[in-house]
Amino acid sequence: MRKNSFLQSAWETLKADVQAIPQNDPAFKGGVGGWMEVFLCYPGLHAIMAHRLIHFLHAQLHIPLLPRLLSQIMRWLTGIEIHPGAIIGKGFFIDHGMGIVIGETAVIGNNVTLYHSVTLGGTGKERGKRHPTVCDNVMIGAGACLLGNITVGEGAKIGAGSVVITDVPPGTTIVGIPGMALQYHRKIRHTMVQEDLLKRIEILEKELAILKNNAKEAA
Repeated sequence: MRKNSFLQSAWETLKADVQAIPQNDPAFKGGVGGWMEVFLCYPGLHAIMAHRLIHFLHAQLHIPLLPRLLSQIMRWLTGIEIHPGAIIGKGFFIDHGMGIVIGETAVIGNNVTLYHSVTLGGTGKERGKRHPTVCDNVMIGAGACLLGNITVGEGAKIGAGSVVITDVPPGTTIVGIPGMALQYHRKIRHTMVQEDLLKRIEILEKELAILKNNAKEAA
């Protein structure tokens, strides 16, 4: 019974990973040709399928060296580096994928999307839990770096190129370096524009005063 349960769980996870592609990739063409392209040409799918097996060897069978070696081979083949210890939920979708790095203690929930060059890394030489936890239904844009033992809440979105080093509340959109909530980012930007206008007005007032004094002297 336990074996059947494990196989069923593995099959459901595989189906969720495959079904995530037409749900998230607008380039998916459908039909037999489209599905052949998925299984032959999508490195993200290759990487996560391999990781499922590699993680089982690492976490369940505790086989030394081999899982790490296999993960490095997949890195060479796909450009995606996932440490054998990383825990990844169902429906995981990687778009393009080149340059993605997922650290050993990273935990990723269900239905998470990562674009190329994303890093889920550490901040130094910490031990124990030192990589991000990404909850369900999160999207992380290209080139984003999430560093340290932080938590990205359910449904959050991380903008391309952002650097995130603090927890992200659920449903929040993060942009910039360092990463800030979009509403907060807009507020700061608006304040900067206001300050710039005030400085310009002050300069114009000074120049106007100088012109008036020059006009009086000339008269």
